[in-house]
Amino acid sequence: MNSWPFPPNTREVQFDEKWSFVGKKEKHCHPADPDDAKQGDNWDHVALDPEHRLVVSVLPGKRTVENVEALVQDFKERREGRPMNLITSDEYRPYRQAILKAYGQQIVPERTGKPGRPKAPYYEAAPDLRYATVHKTRQKGRVVKIDFRVIFETVAAVMAALKLSKVSNRINTAFVQRQHGTDPWGRPAARLTRVSVSRSRQRHSTPNMARLTQRGSSFS
Repeated sequence: MNSWPFPPNTREVQFDEKWSFVGKKEKHCHPADPDDAKQGDNWDHVALDPEHRLVVSVLPGKRTVENVEALVQDFKERREGRPMNLITSDEYRPYRQAILKAYGQQIVPERTGKPGRPKAPYYEAAPDLRYATVHKTRQKGRVVKIDFRVIFETVAAVMAALKLSKVSNRINTAFVQRQHGTDPWGRPAARLTRVSVSRSRQRHSTPNMARLTQRGSSFS
């Protein structure tokens, strides 16, 4: 560890989210109750460097497009905008556009001079953007097959990127999911939510019971 440069030269990233809840589960929250506004289902959005087992970015919050985009952008800024050798995630749809906006090229169409509204700017994948997702086939609620889908670049380019990886020999999100399992109590975002912690302590007689009932967790 002492011989590693820090921060390390991150070349690969895995994105994923871990489900949890603050105070109580979403199904027990009432939309009209202002006290429930900051409670309910919560997700820890994580960007992990699998080669160095380094959590580069974490964003606790609701599972929204805005939070996914914020996570990807924060990761890019922390890595000073350098392109990644390989990017992987599950098939949660917002990742595609978030990664394209962060690492793609914005195209501004030229005006044609014709009547009508001009075409809006859009994004195209950069030549060095390699992004693939893990595809899980389920039967009766069980995963029976794990495959992958190449989103940006070609299968050949993604396979070539895998050969350069020090830890991955197939498209996966196993390293970031393993990290979810090692989180203390599986509830990092709950520790940051002071209001919920104080309320939980008021409801329960001992600190240990407050910790156990404060929040549950899982990952996708």
